[in-house]
Amino acid sequence: MLTLACLAASSMACAQDNAPKVATAPANPARDLVVGKCLQCHSDSIWRDQRQDARAWEATLYRMLARGAVWTGEEIKTMANYLATDFGPNSPKVASANR
Repeated sequence: MLTLACLAASSMACAQDNAPKVATAPANPARDLVVGKCLQCHSDSIWRDQRQDARAWEATLYRMLARGAVWTGEEIKTMANYLATDFGPNSPKVASANR
């Protein structure tokens, strides 16, 4: 009986090892920062639809400080650069995750 249990357990372990691996998106601290800070008040369409360069994003983010956001200058630069790169005027449009 013990042998049968061992064989069953080992076959389950082999089946799990042979399962296809699911690709995950690489870690992106800047994206995580934007998602963590901006989705508190906005949907993702706020940055998908504006299509601004880094300077305009920075100005937008500083306006959010005046409305109560709590960010450091370094966080603003990081978020503005990410948004301009991935959602700037020359980047391809991305479908909403919320739709």
